[in-house]
Amino acid sequence: MKALCILAVIVACVAGPIHHSLLSSRNVFTNNHQTKSLESKTRELEYKITRTWDSIVVMHEPVTIRFKAGDQGLIMQVNSLFFNDPSAPSGEPGKPFDGLWDYEVVESFFLNSETENYLEVELCPHGQHLVLLLSRGNCFKKGLDLVFKADINWSKWNGTAIIPWSYFPPGVDKMNSYAIHGSGIGRTYEALYPIPREEIEFDQKPNFHRLEYFKSFSLKWIMGENWEQPASDLWI
Repeated sequence: MKALCILAVIVACVAGPIHHSLLSSRNVFTNNHQTKSLESKTRELEYKITRTWDSIVVMHEPVTIRFKAGDQGLIMQVNSLFFNDPSAPSGEPGKPFDGLWDYEVVESFFLNSETENYLEVELCPHGQHLVLLLSRGNCFKKGLDLVFKADINWSKWNGTAIIPWSYFPPGVDKMNSYAIHGSGIGRTYEALYPIPREEIEFDQKPNFHRLEYFKSFSLKWIMGENWEQPASDLWI
């Protein structure tokens, strides 16, 4: 019995440090709908959209969104299947396109939950984009410039945007992301943080501006705890 006790102590001492070193190199946070990984060295957040807006599991490879640190702004990268439905918008690639939400698009929203000021960024596989600034659901500025490039490679597309710091409202503390594709009755709306099934009402339609379903997010998770968001005259 004494030998077994000594052996147990030795095993505990060896196992403890190994487990700690694995967690210290990479922090992973999960819930029922998504996985978020925080790489301590690269300062990168990754999200996968695995549900529709009403919490049904998607039946295809999920859209992946990554956020990375940039000097002039937040780098947003999208990796997704290319559904090619609807067809491409008529606007010039690399330019804002009003009504982009009616096409194939991936969107991220960044919210200050106290003021309800938020930034909406829409990215299209054909290269068009749309940036909107909103307060309590009301858009007061849209069509802002954005450095964005998208590439379609057979059945997939990749896009990279640099979102200027001035576009973010002060005190961002929540976020949600979405993906839309398809036409007519095949129009599909997907959400990183969807509405729970038990809260869906009869004949309810998708609404990406349901701010109460956004979840915790901080730019400091990417930029570091000592980083301070630059001031912006867009939100005065």
